Amino acid sequence: MLSREAPAKSTSKKTWILGTIFGMFCALVVVLASGFMVETTNTDEFCASCHVMKPFRTAWKDAVHGGKNRQGFAAQCVDCHLPHGNFVEYLVTKAITGTGDVIHNMTIDGKSFDWAANADEHRLKFTYDSACRHCHYNLMGPGLPSGGLLAHRSYLRGETDKHCASCHPHVGHKDMLQQVKRFYRNQ
Repeated sequence: MLSREAPAKSTSKKTWILGTIFGMFCALVVVLASGFMVETTNTDEFCASCHVMKPFRTAWKDAVHGGKNRQGFAAQCVDCHLPHGNFVEYLVTKAITGTGDVIHNMTIDGKSFDWAANADEHRLKFTYDSACRHCHYNLMGPGLPSGGLLAHRSYLRGETDKHCASCHPHVGHKDMLQQVKRFYRNQ
């Protein structure tokens, strides 16, 4: 009887070890693939691979946030259009937004879609204050006009329900609506 129990325990131990190694390997592959996918889908090239996003990329490239600034810094789409701070919220929002973008790309007729109304009605849903504040942390900097100073002070004190994109509606995309019209006119 003793000879029978030893092989059973040995087989069980080997199975457990192989299962653990296989599980760790799979977890490593998932983590590395996830990181690769997050990085790959964080670029403006990826976002503009959807047809309806092409004019927005053009408008972004012509704007301050697209690199037309003294530093030559270009924010990526995810820098403004995903929340910053909580990584889980970032990934969940990225997945939901990306899925919605793919569906819209397949269902929206860019020529007839009312881009102006969409931007006016929904801009606060796809532009996040935490994203703006990630780079623009000093809202009371020197040279700020008095109106901006008062508005930013109210914002920082929580005395207003306005968001960054409420006062800065198209800052990330220069002449966005004109670019959209031009793009779809040539389609």
